[in-house]
Amino acid sequence: MACMKLGSKTDAFQRQGQAWFCTTGLPSDIVVEVEEMSFHLHKFPLLSRSGVMERLIAESSEEEEEGCVIKLPGIPGGAKTFELVAKFCYGVKLELTSSNVVYLRCAADHLEMTENHGEGNLISQSEIFLNQVVLRNWKDSIKALQTCDDILPQAEQLNITNRCIESLAVKANTDPNLFGWPIMERSGPMQSPGGSLLWNGISMGARARNSSSDWWYDDVSSLSLPLYKRLIAAMELRGVRQEILSGSIMYYSRKFLPGLNRRQGTGESSSRFAPAPPSEEDQKLLLEEIDRLLPMQKGLVSTKFLFGLLRTAMILRASTSCMSNLERRIGMQLDQATLEDLLMPNFSYSMETLYNVDCVQRILEHFLALDQLTGGASPCSIDDGRLIGSPSLTPITMVAKLIDGYLAEVAPDVNLKLPKFQLLAAAVPDYARPLDDGLYRAIDIYLKSHPWLADSDREQLCRLIDCQKLSLEACTHAAQNERLPLRIIVQVLFFEQLQLRTSIAGCFLVSDNLDGSRQLRSGLVGSTEGGGGGGGGGWATAVRENQVLKVGMDSMRMRVSELEKECSNMRREIEKLGKGKVGSGSGSRSSSGAWEGVSKKLGFKIRSQMCSAQEGSVSNQINNGGGGGGKIEKGKEKLRKQKKI
Repeated sequence: MACMKLGSKTDAFQRQGQAWFCTTGLPSDIVVEVEEMSFHLHKFPLLSRSGVMERLIAESSEEEEEGCVIKLPGIPGGAKTFELVAKFCYGVKLELTSSNVVYLRCAADHLEMTENHGEGNLISQSEIFLNQVVLRNWKDSIKALQTCDDILPQAEQLNITNRCIESLAVKANTDPNLFGWPIMERSGPMQSPGGSLLWNGISMGARARNSSSDWWYDDVSSLSLPLYKRLIAAMELRGVRQEILSGSIMYYSRKFLPGLNRRQGTGESSSRFAPAPPSEEDQKLLLEEIDRLLPMQKGLVSTKFLFGLLRTAMILRASTSCMSNLERRIGMQLDQATLEDLLMPNFSYSMETLYNVDCVQRILEHFLALDQLTGGASPCSIDDGRLIGSPSLTPITMVAKLIDGYLAEVAPDVNLKLPKFQLLAAAVPDYARPLDDGLYRAIDIYLKSHPWLADSDREQLCRLIDCQKLSLEACTHAAQNERLPLRIIVQVLFFEQLQLRTSIAGCFLVSDNLDGSRQLRSGLVGSTEGGGGGGGGGWATAVRENQVLKVGMDSMRMRVSELEKECSNMRREIEKLGKGKVGSGSGSRSSSGAWEGVSKKLGFKIRSQMCSAQEGSVSNQINNGGGGGGKIEKGKEKLRKQKKI
């Protein structure tokens, strides 16, 4: 710590209880009362240095013939500071430091200790030390600024607070290595102005390690909130980057908001946040101020930190505008969130649901609104009702996957009402989901946890699922799922069979090409092996891959065969029940026409998923199989029975 000693005499002051005595051999002729302390001093040293003391002593001498008693209310720094002032008046050695210079400077101004009352008076001495020592040093500027809190009106009047803030703002915007040891003393060994390490003032030649941009975070976090806000504003005017300022605000928040540290990793030590936590009301005010300080810009603050602020705001019952701003900030970068972040408990008095679904709904709406404004509405093009492209890495697709996972987590809550669940599920645009497997899983969990739902509610909820966007595995599961409405099961069966036929048609085309070139490949493999060339391994690998493909085709053929048998059984049962009605309808149409008629009556549209060559193969198999539409006919008959009932 920088310091300067004033005066030359030894200390001649002694304290006895609540009184100070000057032991110079002469009896005291004046008593100065400051707060609860009494100073038994002499008139001449005081009036020779202070204009205020000179006037007060003169007034007191005229009024009282015996003993002079003077009261000094409101002196900056109180009795402790006046003790230092009195010692300075007596010429006792006085040590100026960054911790007392502000008090002494304000007290000297209060007592009018100017050059008119002695050369080298306390005002000039403290001003010189403040400008030439304290304001040139980072650590001393921090300590001086901290002391301004206690005497802020006087420090503001003398412009000490602004000078300290400007000094810190300039240093924070400059490479700390340029300042040498006064800056770097906080984190390591002393350095020379050139950056080399020093030992007893001798350069060791080794260069000091460069400090990062967050070297000042811990120091400024010791400031009170009003001074910290002013310092951040001054740094912003000085051109300090927004991401650096945001990092400082995050550090400051974690230090005084204990709720933010409950989810911190084990690698981050909590000992850094040693100060006792403020009261809940102070934390609430601090959080609302932090919200105003944070820049409204995407990516400057981590999403996990914003969720921590929002969770803390809910606990502390922060203002509605504060929580709305935090939700809007999170919505701007929702694609960077995790499922754990979204699982915020419901802190409301009603405790209607376990998790705060309404908050997630609002955050999602903010994200979608911003996505529309920025032109990122569709991550992939849509041609003829079919998704084209690979949208797996787009923000909107990531958010859709995140929401589907969240729906699956909150679905088991028996208190979660259907409209709330349905509204959140429907808020995600259709184009954002390349597959509906995640949505199907969430709806299935909800149906399992809410078995009392009416059939109409089940069907309305399941309409959110696009059966054409279910994978083959999901279709297989849905076809056997008793919780789904019959209409949905029929649609799933229809599209499952259509997908299988389309896939097999494509495999047949590939198989024909492979069979046509198998003989040529076999000859090439043989010639290569016989010639001892290095390319035999590649042809052998291709042959093995063809064999694996054939095995896959065989398994798909078996699956289609099983489905066709089921369809044949269903058709026979329908013929027994319906007799002439079903027979007359099927006899007047071709196989492809029957498929089209069933699809129209069931209320969905077949997407064009086959090229011309595939269409030919599929149509031939439908005609040859004879049972392609059996499951649909059975589903149709069951629907008719339900309507009659």
